[in-house]
Amino acid sequence: MRVNPINPKTMSAEVRFVHDEVVKLITTSQGPVSMLNSESALTGPFPPMLGFPQFGIPALSFVRSLDNHATLPKKVREVAILTAGAAFGARFEIYAHEIMAKHLGFSDQAVASLAAGIRPTELNQQEVIAYEIASILAKGRIVPDSAYNLAKEILGQEGVAELIFLVGAYSLLATVLNGFDVLS
Repeated sequence: MRVNPINPKTMSAEVRFVHDEVVKLITTSQGPVSMLNSESALTGPFPPMLGFPQFGIPALSFVRSLDNHATLPKKVREVAILTAGAAFGARFEIYAHEIMAKHLGFSDQAVASLAAGIRPTELNQQEVIAYEIASILAKGRIVPDSAYNLAKEILGQEGVAELIFLVGAYSLLATVLNGFDVLS
């Protein structure tokens, strides 16, 4: 890890405010995943984001906007997030979202498959299209018209837009995690 967790007591007022908002957010949306150390400092992608607030705070705002306006089912979102994390090999993203996927009811086999970048057989129609779109985007490819149109039929126009932005956000987070070599 290239940026250590930042003790909240040492933060500027602006960064501390963001830290505290993130703590509130993750305790409601990431319940089973622990992202605080013994000093109540955030771990995972948050140390680099708070350590470089001019870049990290806008990125956090983007991710938070996706959470605040989420319409896709949580399991569909987890498929997309794990697919992006696996494509980038982002260890912390995979770790955290394996826990979330199990919490949401995915089988151990499905979670292991998603974490390995393989589409599980037990996915429903919405989850399959989320996997396909996320897989295409995380490889840096253009979504073919046929896949886009099928996604639009299954998820609706707003759902496809949310999915694309979600994959973009978690690809950004994966890049930050990999760049700063974040393991936990």
